[in-house]
Order: sequence, then structure tokens, then C-alpha cells
Amino acid sequence: MEIIRINDPADPRIAGFTNIRERDLRRAHGRFIAEGTVVLSMLAAAHNRGHGFEAEAILVLENRLDGIGDILVQFPSGVPVYVADKPVMNAIAGFDIHRGVLALGRRTQSNDFPGLLQSLPETALVVVAAGIGNHDNVGSIFRNAAAFGADAVLLDETCCDPLYRKALRVSVGAVLKVPYALGGTTAEISAALRDRDFAVWGLSPSGDADIREIAPSARMALLAGTEGEGLPQPILAAVQTARIAQAPGLDSLNAATATGIALFSIASQMGRL
Repeated sequence: MEIIRINDPADPRIAGFTNIRERDLRRAHGRFIAEGTVVLSMLAAAHNRGHGFEAEAILVLENRLDGIGDILVQFPSGVPVYVADKPVMNAIAGFDIHRGVLALGRRTQSNDFPGLLQSLPETALVVVAAGIGNHDNVGSIFRNAAAFGADAVLLDETCCDPLYRKALRVSVGAVLKVPYALGGTTAEISAALRDRDFAVWGLSPSGDADIREIAPSARMALLAGTEGEGLPQPILAAVQTARIAQAPGLDSLNAATATGIALFSIASQMGRL
């Protein structure tokens, strides 16, 4: 590892980490911030496997350096590791760094949804997020997708980018593991799935079938909308619909919670768990 100690928050070598709360790194050549040891470990794995993500630099609190040495050595030798004390690191980032571990990453390849669908195996489970702009929900959907063995996440063009710092952190790095594409309309995505022999199921409180009773298929796709408006009516009319049984008095679940319950049920029916 190349260990470089930083004493000046204005040091140009760590410019990529400056004021990360205020600015959107995704607009700068696909760059993003990975925060925390778990996400750092996932970035190392993705970098080494050539899964479309690379680390450009790492910034660590002085007192965290020894404790994450086993993760840092997983990165190629050309990735610099900058080390700073807490006042300097806080001044660099623009807020109080609790975890003390940041990495500047870059997405080296992007998928469009037709290309990603083309690459999926004959037996596949896919999650489609429609209109979900909440970073916590998007991150949690990726975490659920990883937990229940989904092969891909497709986000329509109105979803927030999962490489936002908060979404990536909430996903505990699953965004760097589960293949995904961002773009296209929900109608275009669902039509493309049907053309590739996916059984497409839309989640809705008024769904025709109980999620526990839907028939498994070799290729399954789960569509989830916002927790307020849900999936648009034209989409629900074009796909099969499923509901999650709930106690009386409620008509919807948090989008991430609903996706997790439904994925567990479908993955179990497909024999993946």
C-alpha cells in the first residue's frame, strides 16, 4: 500500500473528497463515494473481479488505519491510501466523519437494460424499481436483491441513481455486486421482460394473487412502485399483479419492505433459498 499522510485539507491530491456532502460526484465521469468498511470491502472485491467498478483513492482516519489493513491490501498497489487526523478529514469532507473510511470510486462500464437482459441466464430473478427517488429505499432494494439472490435490478429513468453516497451506504455495498441498469420507462422495461419470457408480477395492495401463491417460473420479474402512488394503472393492467397480506387498517408497505417480503417469497418458490 502507498500510505500518504495529509495535513492540509486543501491538498490537491485529495480534491476528489472535498465537500462530498454538497456535490454530486456522479456527474464527474461516473465517480462516487464509498463510505464505511463494509462498502470499502465490496469495492475491493468489485475492483479485483473487474465488475465495472474501480477505486481511485482511499481516505482513512489515522486511528482506523491498522484496523482495516486486511481490506486495504486487497486493492491494487496503485491505489493511494491517504491518512488524516479527524479535524483534517472533517474539513476535507465538509461534515463530521463518524466511520472514518471513504473511498473515491468510479464506474467503468454502464449497462442499458436491453443489454443487461441479454446477459441474464435462462433461469433468472429480476427486480424492477419504478419511480423510486428515495435513496434509502433504493439502497434497501439492492440489499434485498443481494440477500435473496436476484440476478439484476432494473431502475426506470425516474429512479434516483444507486451510486448516490447514501443509497450506496444503505445497500451495504450491494450496488457494487448486483448487476443493474438505470434508464428507460417502466412500460419499456416490462415489455422487454415479457418479450424474453419473464413472468412479470407487479406489486399492489389490490393485486389479484397472494404473493405466497403465485406460480413459480424459470424467469421471474418483480415490479415495485412508490409507496404512495404505487405502480401506474397502465402498468398494472399489462402485467400480473400480486399483493402482500396485511392486518386490517393498512393498505401499503414501505417500498423496500414490500420488495424484501416479495423477493423472499418468490426466491423460495424458485428454490433459491
